[in-house]
Amino acid sequence: MKAIRTGAQPSSLDTLEYVDIDEAPAPGPGEITVRLKASSLNFHDFAVVVGMIPAAKGRIPMSDGAGEVTAVGEGVTEYAVGDHVVSTFFPSWLDGAPPTTAFTGVPGDGIDGYAREAITAPTTWFTKAPKGYSAAQAATLTCAGLTAWRALFVDNSIKPGDIVLTQGSGGVSVFALQFAKMAGATVISTSSSGEKLDRLKDLGADHLINYKETEAWGAKALELTGGRGVDCVVEIGGPGTLDQSIIATRVGGHIALIGVLTGMAGNVSTAMLMGKNQRLQGLTVGSRAQQLDMIAAIEANGIAPVISDHFPLQDLAAAFAHQAANKHFGKICVDI
Repeated sequence: MKAIRTGAQPSSLDTLEYVDIDEAPAPGPGEITVRLKASSLNFHDFAVVVGMIPAAKGRIPMSDGAGEVTAVGEGVTEYAVGDHVVSTFFPSWLDGAPPTTAFTGVPGDGIDGYAREAITAPTTWFTKAPKGYSAAQAATLTCAGLTAWRALFVDNSIKPGDIVLTQGSGGVSVFALQFAKMAGATVISTSSSGEKLDRLKDLGADHLINYKETEAWGAKALELTGGRGVDCVVEIGGPGTLDQSIIATRVGGHIALIGVLTGMAGNVSTAMLMGKNQRLQGLTVGSRAQQLDMIAAIEANGIAPVISDHFPLQDLAAAFAHQAANKHFGKICVDI
């Protein structure tokens, strides 16, 4: 079968290889074989293939995978042949607090991922996909969807009347907008693109801020909330945007730190964070149990992910170049 592997080190888009690999083996006890039909791009995947996150030569990238069960092993009762399934980001994090081993076993990073045509794996590596979802739609949930879900409803408890601020128009931010509106919250969305702000408005954003035109967007968010501040910021920028997020957030509010797009380290206004009694929490995706909760909410509310572009598996490098150029809105998917 076909797959993408990382090539010569240091890894780069130019060294990705479209290769033949062995067929997926027959499933053993407690395992399923999945014919993979789609994946989706995340910044984490980009960091792996360009060498920002070191990975072994020959690693199969991509943390997200969705497809159809083609065989089940002995003792498997949760799945049947023909079921549509989607992967989990942490195969060993099923529920509760993350085990210390979770971060070393992320597909596409510590172990081979889903840029291939099929995989045989334990049943716990997957959940059923939302009813009616295509494989591409399901593949958006593993990382981006669950990260947004956890930021709002696991580490926080967003409810009707709350105010959420989202940054940009990538996969996590668009999911956060959709989930927040699902819960009855008011949403302030930021972007540097007027066109993308219009699209965010179409998805339900109540207030829009162009952060290139309004560099002090934290103060603008305070103004939009009558000086109170927002209940939660879904913070994707990192050190370059964190101070504005602190300004924008209410006393006792929550900043969900999920991205490092402006750098891996930097100065933080700790005195202001302390003075406002805010909770700054880093998070990395979530558990299988949280994914099941998210999927139940998606099915109950009819939420559909926003997919900007599709690329075939053999054009994965072009898909990442498209992502790096920031030309997308929502998710970029790979059809396998």
